[in-house]
Amino acid sequence: DRRIIYCLVAVFLAVPILFKWKMNPGVMSTARKGYDAIEELEPEAGRIVLKTRDLLAVLFNVKDPARIVFTKNATEALNTALYGVLKAGDHAVTTSMEHNSVMRPLNDLARLGLDLSVAEADRTGEVTVDMIRKCIKDKTRLVAVTHASNVTGAINEIEKIGLLCKQNNILFLVDAAQTAGVVGLDVERMSIDLLAFSGHKGLLGPQGTGGLFIRDEKLLKPLTRGGTGSLSYSEEQPEFLPDCYESGTLNVIGLAGLGEGIRFILDRGIDRIMAHERRLLEIFLNETDGDGRFVLYGARNALKQTGVLSLNIRGFAASKVGEVLDRKYGIMTRIGLHCAPRAHKTLGTFPDGTVRFSWGFFTGEKDILKAVRFLKEIAENMKHQS
Repeated sequence: DRRIIYCLVAVFLAVPILFKWKMNPGVMSTARKGYDAIEELEPEAGRIVLKTRDLLAVLFNVKDPARIVFTKNATEALNTALYGVLKAGDHAVTTSMEHNSVMRPLNDLARLGLDLSVAEADRTGEVTVDMIRKCIKDKTRLVAVTHASNVTGAINEIEKIGLLCKQNNILFLVDAAQTAGVVGLDVERMSIDLLAFSGHKGLLGPQGTGGLFIRDEKLLKPLTRGGTGSLSYSEEQPEFLPDCYESGTLNVIGLAGLGEGIRFILDRGIDRIMAHERRLLEIFLNETDGDGRFVLYGARNALKQTGVLSLNIRGFAASKVGEVLDRKYGIMTRIGLHCAPRAHKTLGTFPDGTVRFSWGFFTGEKDILKAVRFLKEIAENMKHQS
């Protein structure tokens, strides 16, 4: 029973594929040779980057793979989008369920003159198209919405919100850090103009990988400028994709791992992956919902959320519960505010936060049942100690 149960997928997905990458042996061996092997490495490295870009284009239904630019994580992608589009005098809309990777840049831009509206989600953490519609103004430039909350797992009405933005000529930015590789994403059907994603969660890639889909590069200034390997005779940044937004050396080895993760997803199928996560959520909910010792946050509906669930044991701090889960039972969760303080204010869990469980395709039903059993033991023991 002391085997570690990993319920931190919303942070980082540690799965067998990460430690058994089918990385191209030529790239790995050449990378170890150093500078003498640059000419040998570059063609193969370029092919790996292009292939990973192509795989992402298939996954997200992007017609031109060059419109997917690589970043080191979703945070950098979101900053590229927000600082690249918005300026003083513009109006932007976001929600109360956003991660600090959205809120901190927007608050900084607000100090510089951006007009910012925040659509308040309901107590389940869900964001509807009507909530966004009420915030739109004549000068609204951008709507930024998370596809799914990293606190509750609530999946938002992205397709409806995207259509609303399209009808009003408003740019639509989606934070897909929690859903890429888990929930179906279609930038055309969902009318997405900017899609930010991380590579190290649902996409099964290593840390240090992420990216941004850009529908129209004319609307977006690059966040960084520098060497791109193209137009080297010029001291001006290239204006074409993807080079305009990819200055400096790319994480080729990381992108090779990301490519293998995406291949795995495409081979298995998004529907199968999501069905597995929903089945685990159903098991967790069936075992805990209605138990008065627990407070569960979010929709508590397997059809409306990802494999993320936040809870508290009544009368006890999340930090204490998380500590016991980890030290005594080997269950790894994330406690606290999850870099989303406004979301916790919406849920009424600020400032102590919650215990967040998150799982993925490699989590088994037995893992969930064992985690719930240990959680109930903790609740019972704490009741007797109080």
